Amino acid sequence: MRIPILKLYDYLLVSIQWELDDQTAIQFQEDLLSKIHQTGAKGVVIDLTSIDMIDSFIAKVLGDVVSMSNLMGARVVLTGIQPAVAITLVELGIGLNDVLTALDLEKGLEKIQSELGD
Repeated sequence: MRIPILKLYDYLLVSIQWELDDQTAIQFQEDLLSKIHQTGAKGVVIDLTSIDMIDSFIAKVLGDVVSMSNLMGARVVLTGIQPAVAITLVELGIGLNDVLTALDLEKGLEKIQSELGD
């Protein structure tokens, strides 16, 4: 199953609506990077509101997606991080220090717009 990636102006919006398995996570990573390349998106908002828990592999993939997106010139905002997900990311040492976060998708869009000066 593929995760939909929507384009809105110079941004890509992703709302992950189900728990990710390893194959879906890798496919998402490839799809997002391809979409950044195709569209020249300056920002990506990834909404994790529906994700209650993640395992170490998914956490690593998420960290990699953020790093890879930044390397391609797209700033990432993670929104809707649940407490258990935040705990897992910290406990696993997944470095998201430079990542913008917001409580919900609306605030995430506002944050990416202000960060990129739009």
